[in-house]
This record gives sequence, C-alpha cells and structure tokens, in this order.
Amino acid sequence: MQRVLFPHSWEFRERYSAGHTEFESVVLPHDAVLGSSRLDDPALQATGYFPGGDWVYRARLPAPAHWRDRHVMLEFESVYRSAAVFVNGDLAIRRPSGTSTITVELDRYLRYGGDNEIIVEARAHRDARWYTGGGIVRPVHLAIAPRVHVPLDGIVVTTPEHDAEASVVQVVTTVRNLETMPAVRRLETSIVDPSGEVVGVDRTRVSVPPGGSAQVSQRILVMAPRRWSVETPDLYRVDSSLSSGTGDIDLDRSEVQFGIRTLHLDAARGLRINGDPVELRGACVHADNGVIGAATFDRAEARRVARLKSAGFNAIRSAHQPMSRAMLDACDRLGVLVMDELTDVWTRSKSPDDGADQFTDWWQRDLEAMVTKDRNHPSVIIYSIGNEIPEAATRSGSDLSRSMSAEVRRLDPTRYVTAAVNGALFVMDAAVEVDPELLGGAPLHPVDEINARESSLEDRMSALGVTGAVTALTEEAYGAPDIAGMNYLDCRYELDRELFPNRVIVGSETFPTHIDRLWALVRANPQVIGDFTWTGWDYLGEPGLGRMHYADDPPGDGALGPYPFLLAGSGDIDITGERRPASYYREIVYGLRSEPYIAVRRPHTRGRTTRSAPWSWTDCIPSWTWGGVGTEPLEVEVYSDAPEVELLVNGRSLGRRPTGPDHRYRALFEVEYAPGRIEAHAIRNGRGAESVVLQTAGVDRRLRLTAEHAALAVDGRDLGYVVIEIGDADGVRATDADVEVELRIDGPGSLQGFGSAAMVTEESFADAQHRLHDGRALAVIRPTSGGRITVTASASGYVSASVDLEAR
Repeated sequence: MQRVLFPHSWEFRERYSAGHTEFESVVLPHDAVLGSSRLDDPALQATGYFPGGDWVYRARLPAPAHWRDRHVMLEFESVYRSAAVFVNGDLAIRRPSGTSTITVELDRYLRYGGDNEIIVEARAHRDARWYTGGGIVRPVHLAIAPRVHVPLDGIVVTTPEHDAEASVVQVVTTVRNLETMPAVRRLETSIVDPSGEVVGVDRTRVSVPPGGSAQVSQRILVMAPRRWSVETPDLYRVDSSLSSGTGDIDLDRSEVQFGIRTLHLDAARGLRINGDPVELRGACVHADNGVIGAATFDRAEARRVARLKSAGFNAIRSAHQPMSRAMLDACDRLGVLVMDELTDVWTRSKSPDDGADQFTDWWQRDLEAMVTKDRNHPSVIIYSIGNEIPEAATRSGSDLSRSMSAEVRRLDPTRYVTAAVNGALFVMDAAVEVDPELLGGAPLHPVDEINARESSLEDRMSALGVTGAVTALTEEAYGAPDIAGMNYLDCRYELDRELFPNRVIVGSETFPTHIDRLWALVRANPQVIGDFTWTGWDYLGEPGLGRMHYADDPPGDGALGPYPFLLAGSGDIDITGERRPASYYREIVYGLRSEPYIAVRRPHTRGRTTRSAPWSWTDCIPSWTWGGVGTEPLEVEVYSDAPEVELLVNGRSLGRRPTGPDHRYRALFEVEYAPGRIEAHAIRNGRGAESVVLQTAGVDRRLRLTAEHAALAVDGRDLGYVVIEIGDADGVRATDADVEVELRIDGPGSLQGFGSAAMVTEESFADAQHRLHDGRALAVIRPTSGGRITVTASASGYVSASVDLEAR
C-alpha cells in the first residue's frame, strides 16, 4: 500500500463565529492560527499572544464504482488538535492529540459512483507552553489498495547481522486480508542499493485467513554493504510486490527506505554507530517553521535539517512532539541523528487545555503511531517518552514510565528509550507532592538558600540537582529507560559516574550559554553521549525567552516578554534560517571552525549590567555598520579557539587578547566606532593565522532579492525561499536599513509567508508588507502550477528589485 498526497481541493472556515462564515479555498498543509490577530492578553503569553480557535475543513472525494473491490484510507499526519473526522455526515474517528497520525478506513462510509464529503473539525487554544498553530498542519494522504494488501507502515526492516563483508537484511511484512475467504498471495521483496541496483531478492507464498493478517519474515543477504552513518548517509530501499499470480489485477506495491547500520551503547564507550564512537552535537527543535507557522512542507523541513547540519549539529531532538515524516526523511538523506519525542505532558497539566486528562486513555495508541512511523528510519536512534514530566517522581509515574518503555521495546527493540527529566524541578518550590518513602531519608529541601529568589535559575537547579533528594527521586525515573535524559542537570554528570557507574546519560536539554563547559563534560565523560541545546532553531511562542535581561529592567519583568513579543529568541539559527553569533561560537567550541568570529553588541547595551539569562546570548550581530552611535566605544566580541586574537580597525591594531578554552573561547574589546573595516586574526604560535573581516555598508544601497533555489516542483511539497536584503554595491548588508518592504508576486505562485527575525513585532507573516530586521527578511513562495513566478520587492527610497522562480 502506498501513500499519495490527497489530490483534491479543500475548503476551510471558522467553526464558530459571530456570523456564519462561508467556506474559502485553502491549500494544505495549513496553519489556521498564523494569519489571525494577536491579542494583548497575558493569558496567551505562551503561544505568542495568538488566541487559537475552532475550525472546519471540507473536501470532496470522488469514489469510482470499482473502489467497491478496493481498500481506501485517509491518513492525516497531524491535525492540531482534538480532531474529529466525518465522512458523509458519519463520525469516522476522533483523536485528542494534535501530534499523532490519524488513519481513517473509508470503506464502510463511502458512496461509490459519486462524491463523498470529508469534514475535519479541529481546535486549538491554550494547549501548550509554546506556539502550536492549529488545523490540518501536516500533509494528508490517500491510499488505495486491493482487499488483500500490505497496510501502511506494514513493512519493518532491520539489519540484525552485518559487517563490512555482508549484511543480513530482515524484512518482516504484514499482509492483511479484508475478504471473507482465505487468500493466497505471492510476495516478492527486492533490496535496491543506493545506486539503484537490485542487490537481493526473495519470493515466497503467504496464506492469509479471512478478516485476518499474516506476517512474513524474509532474510536477504546483501554483500559489501554501504553502511549508513552521519558521514555516509547511504540509503537502501525495499521494493515489495504482493500479487495473486494471475496478472497484476490484484497487485499491491510498497516501498520502504532504510539504512544498514549498527548501534551500540554502554557507559564505558558511550554511543557507537557501526563500531565508531559518536558524540551527539544536538539541537532541540520545535515543530513550527517560522514565517510559515506550523504548516509542514517537505522543502521547509529539509531546509532546516540541512542548515542545522551545516552549522555543526549532527543530531536533532523533536521537542516536544513526534517529528514529521518529511524531517525524518531529510535526516535520513543528510545524515542527522534523531531523538524523537512523544509529548510534553502525561497526566499532570502544564497548560489549561493540554489534554493531560486524556493521556492514560490514549498514550498507547499515540506511542504506537510514533514508533511505527519511525522504526525504518536509520536516523532515529532514541525515542523519548516525555519531557520534564513532574509525576515521574511519584510511584504512579514510575509505573507509567516502565509501561511506556516496555511498549517502545515491544514495538521496536532496535533503538534506545529515554525520558527528558529535570530532577531539580521535582523539589523546586515544592512542585511535586512526594511520598517520603521515595526519598530514602534524604531531605526534600536540604538548605533554605537553594530556594532563595536572589540566586539564578542555573544556580538553583545545580544546587538542587546534586542533593540526595534528587538522587533518590531520579533513581527510579532513570531506571525504566535505557538512557538517562537530563534537562539542565549537567551538575550530575560526574556525580552519577560514581553513584551509578552503568548509567548512560544524554544532556537532553541544556543552556546555550554554557556550551563550552557542557561540551568539555561530554568529551571528558564517556557515559555522557551528547548535548542537546535549547534551541537549535528559533521558534514562535515562549516569547522573549532568549532576550537579554538587565539590572535596570522595569520591575516585574519576567522570563517571558510582554506583548507584542512574538519569538522565543533562543535559537542558534533564527526563524529565517540565518545563523546567529551563538551558532558560530558553538561551531568553534565543537572544534569545527578555525576562523575567528566577530560580533558587535548593539549600542543600547553600553553601560548596562546584565542579569543572568541562561537562554540569552548577548545582544550582538556580525556588523560594522553603525550610524549615529556617538563617541562612546562599542563592545566587540571575538570568538576563537586560538590562544590569542588580535583586533584591527582600518588597519590599526587594538592589541591582543587571550581566547581559547581557558578563556571561554572569547575576548571582549572596547572599540571606538569608525566606518570602514574591522578584522580579527587568530594568533597561533605567536603569529597571525586565520582571520575574519567585517566591512561597513556603503551609501550606494539597493534592494537585493536572492532565491535560494530557482527551480520549484509543483507537487504540493516544494516551496521557494527568497531572501530580501538591503546592501551596497559590494554586497555588504546594511544592517541599519530596517525599512518596510512590500512584495508583489506575478505568475503561478502565492505567498506562503513573509517576515523577519525580529523578536518583537505586531506585523503578520500572512501579509505582503513587512519591515526588515537588521536589513533582512524572508519570503516563502508556494507554486500553484507550472510557469515563471516573478517576486518583486519595493520600498520607499529604493529602486524595486525582482527575482524569477521557475515552477515545473
């Protein structure tokens, strides 16, 4: 059985409104929230001040008469959330979760020989601690097969035995029979190598009882296998055909991609892939795609994976919902490892409408949906059953953790299980009522000073994290999974090496500002297999989490920002896909970049005392274009792994400063601004080595449009990304030119999203006008049919500029 994108058009309207709204045409995937008006309501802070809503989607599905002898399914990869699907007025399925796949067997509902009405209801409000979007946010597929067929995700591929000489590929295929009589079929399974050559075939007969299913196991030998790894992401394919032997009338075909690789894990040697040690340079990533919101297109997901890998990451944690099929496929192709996470919530709510009250009824189905989706992807190495679950410190939570871990192992015994646990939260401010017996005599609040409000969040977590109370409460929480996922608990890495010598640890969520110390801990402790920073890619909601805090901030300024803050501001890469200074710093710490990096703090930071903000990088950008800054010096940061760096402005040396690991890979210079050229040189062995230069943008400035790729496929999956900038004749971006730009699109294309990386804005990503931020914005174009698409940008005081895309 094979999926195809649902080929028919959809309509959409609000479910409830002051007046009955009419249906309007809409293209899926669709985020119903993104174009709505934000509200200055503190209750909506977590979602970026978006109010959510209730929506209805409608489509017509023609069902030819010959479908009576077929099996027809609809698959919704994600409907956010509380979905209800109706077919011709009959309720076909409900699904509380907004992140699990929904499959609808249509046979009993269809009216053959005519159109069938598909209605999907969804709603979203205060469902999460971040922006989720709402509606049919991921692709919808149609699948049609004979009554005797291989169901969707009915093929499981493993490589139980292999070495450099040969690999055994085990293919377990489920064959389902919807007929009232027994069925006998011929199953042919072929292995196709990365070059497209068939390298193994097996054929067998399979008998399937009426209304039942049968499993077939085939072991196929592949010689000289090309093994999948981060460096060599070679993919094989299983081609399966199921036939009655009487021609191809009853032929059912399926395809599955997979990789040949082994996983090993222990506390002495850490994680190994194909026998080689791998340290996880990880990024936590939320599901939204910036200026297009929660709508999940293949191109958008592949773009994110490619940019994360080019920035030095080799692993992604999907926070805090299952990763999309498109992103998994991209991780397979590009060689990025995956920790796929089920949920942020079990039975105790973190948000008013997060569905915790329904978790016990649905977790098995949601977990099965994630694992059956994931288990053929070589990129997936770890399943996370939850994030910062407070009840993991209780007896009932421990029981649930064991049940969930066991279910994962039943569904897929080839990967590892973890849970992202922050033990300090168990005891911080009495967040969880704990049975005293679970503490084993350890005090719950060991010292009053730990909870002092004056201490920083990092200090409080670290102080609490090493206490006997947290040791006792996390012992069982870490006993059910294979890997102890530690959120902000790096204080326990070396302690647990002594207390629990067989415990394998992953830094499942960590502060970005501490990566130099965190990475040193990973390198020094083999039982710690990697670090996942919060976050790799910036996201909507949790607004202002990553902004800088200062001692002179207004009273009551909290962790999140007031309206109209929109973005978290904590990503190494901003929502438009541009790397921020923290990303280059991380690359240097990882040992992947030898060139130094220059970042200049914005003038408004001068003379202000910063307060601890663990998710906040300094407010700096890589620019030497600063008009009207006065005579006070600017603060210039230089990052380097070299022992020293030298800074020069217009050829004049400002001296050398120590850098490298002993000085946290950074040096700070105070520099009087003078337009022209600023450059930093790494000093190795007393001499100049690698260097980097920033140039002031000239006065001859113009709009510039750059298409990241000009050729687009009209397949419902592709998007065109166009960067809009203002720069001088030499291509130097004018970061001080934050003018409003208006877009016009001519030809067979429409605007999917348009915006900048500004953390604070009242502008909408659905509009054709947007102000540049640091001289830059991003437009995303969806092709509607074949032909030339021209994107034109105009701004007051500038000559309009255009770029062409070709859709075919």
